[in-house]
Amino acid sequence: MVKFSIIIPNYNGISYLLPCIDSIRAQKYQNHEIIIVDNASADSSTEFIRDFYPDVHLIVNSCNRGFAGGCNDGANVAKGEFLFFLNVDTRLRPEFLASMHNAIQKYGGYGMYAPKMKYPDGRINSTGICISLSGAAWDRGLGAEDSGRYDQSEDILGPSGGAALFRREAFFEAGGFDEDFFLYMEDLDLVIRAQLAGWKCRYIPEAVVYHHHGGITGIESDISVYYGNRNLLWYPVKNYPWWLLLLVLPWTVGRTIGVVGYYALKGKGRVAIKAKWDGICYIPQIIKKRKGQISKTSGTGIWRHLHVIAFSN
Repeated sequence: MVKFSIIIPNYNGISYLLPCIDSIRAQKYQNHEIIIVDNASADSSTEFIRDFYPDVHLIVNSCNRGFAGGCNDGANVAKGEFLFFLNVDTRLRPEFLASMHNAIQKYGGYGMYAPKMKYPDGRINSTGICISLSGAAWDRGLGAEDSGRYDQSEDILGPSGGAALFRREAFFEAGGFDEDFFLYMEDLDLVIRAQLAGWKCRYIPEAVVYHHHGGITGIESDISVYYGNRNLLWYPVKNYPWWLLLLVLPWTVGRTIGVVGYYALKGKGRVAIKAKWDGICYIPQIIKKRKGQISKTSGTGIWRHLHVIAFSN
């Protein structure tokens, strides 16, 4: 029996803690530990956990280390063979871990496993990450009715960070989350590094997570627009083989220009411009990170997952 380490970064998420933790406690498969990393919440999250869930391993950070830093903090103390990174605004079906355990037995050579993530109303939230030639990234099946299209297990690029299962060896060999990303696209960055290190991802549709999505940072808030757009510039520069980076460059440049106009129409043009400017200014530092990364493949595996048009899933 494998052990799961369930790692939940939290920032002012007290309203979600009870349903999230209770759904883990109600799992049919009980060989797991719960690690909550609190990123200097201003609410009473830490007191709530200490009072009502004393068995939970609680890490309290003195500053907000973002999703990436919080997850790494949890991974560094985890004892399980598999690391399950979970957003606090989620709830697991009782058979979730049992389904993942069965999948590990069936697909033993994989380094990543992606569950089916659903909104509380039953629509699809994510069945894995997709990327396009332009660098755009989105959740496969986002907003679709759960009508059976995503009921087959298959190989995909990688899991959404909102509910992502990594084999411990794969996570640390790929280098963990890049804390410079702080928030958003840190999951995609890690997924691509894991793929380049030779680890594949399997989608497991019978493992279901309900996700509020944006429960903490909000949908198209200034925070999400900034970090999402900044980090989209970084992950291809950091990870793509040079041949692939040069191939997608025209699409990336076109999207970078076009997206500023898109957000300007939404009243967030200044945030988008700052995101792109900050991203471009830091690219020399991002290029330096290429040197220390493990690459056991030519990058053709990433190419197979690229979509010509965004949201062509």
